[in-house]
Amino acid sequence: MTEAILLVGGKGTRLRPLTVHTPKPMLPAAGVPFLTHQLARARAAGVEHIVLATSYLAEVFEPHFGDGSALGLHLEYVTEEEPLGTGGAIRNVASRLHSGPDEPVLVFNGDILTGLDIGALVRTHETSGADVSLHLTRVTDPRAYGLVPTDGAGRVLAFLEKPQTPEEIVTDQINAGAYVFRRSVIDTIPAGRAVSVERETFPGLLAAGAHLQGMVDSTYWLDLGTPAAFVRGSADLVLGKAPSPAVPGRCGDRLVLPTARVAPDANLAGGTVVGEGAFVAEGARVFGSTILPGAVIEPGAVVTDSLIGTRARVGERAVLSGAVIGDGAVIGAHNELREGVRVWCDARIPAGAVRFSSDQ
Repeated sequence: MTEAILLVGGKGTRLRPLTVHTPKPMLPAAGVPFLTHQLARARAAGVEHIVLATSYLAEVFEPHFGDGSALGLHLEYVTEEEPLGTGGAIRNVASRLHSGPDEPVLVFNGDILTGLDIGALVRTHETSGADVSLHLTRVTDPRAYGLVPTDGAGRVLAFLEKPQTPEEIVTDQINAGAYVFRRSVIDTIPAGRAVSVERETFPGLLAAGAHLQGMVDSTYWLDLGTPAAFVRGSADLVLGKAPSPAVPGRCGDRLVLPTARVAPDANLAGGTVVGEGAFVAEGARVFGSTILPGAVIEPGAVVTDSLIGTRARVGERAVLSGAVIGDGAVIGAHNELREGVRVWCDARIPAGAVRFSSDQ
């Protein structure tokens, strides 16, 4: 296998305000755009040609990655005029593929961080003679996912909607968002309209008697669709819990990019990333957080499991936990922002304006 399709067209609405100016796959994770990690892992697995299916803020991708030669890849870009869904996006880029009808094409999503053994998935596809092979992973609580039961040989039996009752949980296996298609199967997806590969293409193939093979790989897997998950994924890349050859430095408790500045007595831990040109002042404590380029953490601030946007500022002795601060926002001194808060781009919160405790 030498070809792949990477689906990077989503709007990333669950990640706003982070995705107001930046498409989700281009958000920095462990110091580089998340897409860099996916491209590097695909290249390490032997993929040479990747077609990026773009839509939202499509103009951002090519200026950054170019033709892919810096990563040892040949990259092409196809932009959807209107959102086509996962299946429609795959069909929309089919003309850029070079594979023969029976050759395998890898398809993966631009928001999944995984330790999947890509080579093993391809081998499973080839040895089973499948039309489509799916990466499946096991989750502790499958209620939030569609279920994919398989038989003893790994052949997919059904695609089940999110279970509503305990009796409907017939397996803990879910679709993990990476597939290998027989090239000719891609051409059977309807062109020119929105198609969901999960809800239409796969169930339709199964009903028509096609062979869909599941491969359970329960190594690291995380959907980066929410701010909390994205912050966790970046930290896990820095800590070495999630594998990537693209992390720009040694794995450890912290990753400080070359032009960032950190005061000697500032405390960084838990997989924290400090981006290019950012500054963490004296006495600040930052744990498990991502500080994007140009952001400033002022003296004595405490930032935990949070993401601080590009050129944002966190004031002196402010306390943030599980917060998302948009690009250019200013959090005044002595504020307390707790789990789930999202401060929009360029917003300004005056000193001491938001608290969960007294001012004493």
